[in-house]
Amino acid sequence: MNLDTSATHEIQHDISSIPGKTQSAPCWSVAEVLALLNAPFNDLIYRAHTVHRQYHDPNGVQLSTLISVKTGGCPEDCGYCPQAARYHTDVENQAMLSVDEVVTAAAAAKANGATRFCMGAAWRGPKQRDIEKMTEMIRAVKSLGMETCATLGLLKPGQAQQLGAAGLDYYNHNLDTAPEFYEEIITTRQYQDRLDTLQEVRGAGINVCCGGIVGMGEMREARAGLIAQLANLEPYPESVPINHLVQVEGTPLYGTAALDPLEFVRTIAAARITMPKAMVRLSAGRQEMSEAVQALCFLAGANSIFYGDKLLTTGNPETDRDQVLMKKLGLHALP
Repeated sequence: MNLDTSATHEIQHDISSIPGKTQSAPCWSVAEVLALLNAPFNDLIYRAHTVHRQYHDPNGVQLSTLISVKTGGCPEDCGYCPQAARYHTDVENQAMLSVDEVVTAAAAAKANGATRFCMGAAWRGPKQRDIEKMTEMIRAVKSLGMETCATLGLLKPGQAQQLGAAGLDYYNHNLDTAPEFYEEIITTRQYQDRLDTLQEVRGAGINVCCGGIVGMGEMREARAGLIAQLANLEPYPESVPINHLVQVEGTPLYGTAALDPLEFVRTIAAARITMPKAMVRLSAGRQEMSEAVQALCFLAGANSIFYGDKLLTTGNPETDRDQVLMKKLGLHALP
């Protein structure tokens, strides 16, 4: 269990004195977020659920489906990613899907209850010809009446405007981890590169989907640093995916000590408290989570999931399994 408690024993565990923050007035220090994470579990979950009820339907879950429109061959060295060309994994390079293939997948996702369709591509960043193909896909998926999201890597000036003009609703670009831990995970792009892309997205009037990954060997202070970084974006992201590392053989992070499941729940709770209006998405890693852990995540403020049997290249709970769990918990899909 990766808990950085030795360096934080002086942080107060009473979280009731931590002032509430709003989207128009961020400023969450790492110490404040760390105090949340260090709090007694019941106190933390109670506060997170209370905040959740203030801003959201407590039993509503937004359903998204994610597909890979271009797989493998990425030149980056993200230590968690099986699509990096330099790592020897079972992921095979695949050319970009056709618009018809994407529309077929989106229609199937809609039929299964998904309201948002997310398209991902394994690039450092798209070329202009890629943007032109993506805008076709975005328009086609929008014509089905679905929200659209894309995750295409680093954007050059002007590219976000083209995606927005095509009707893109959300752009996903995760920070992955805290700035201080970032170089342990990736060296081929800088933290500022990610922030610059987020600024391009904001400037184009597109909603931001931005979160990170936990369980990569980081200490609790790094998880606090990630949440603080996200919460202090102005404004903070409309959608915040919290991913649990899915270990893939052949990647540098394969064999990393497993994160305690309750630490993941704590991270969800901290995201909800610090970004009260955001949709907090329970993302990668759900396939390895028990129903009880997922239920705690929903209690702690998660209200969005990826829905379907695959996330880009890694597994995800099957649709039927999710429907059974939602029925058990009395949850319903948000329109």
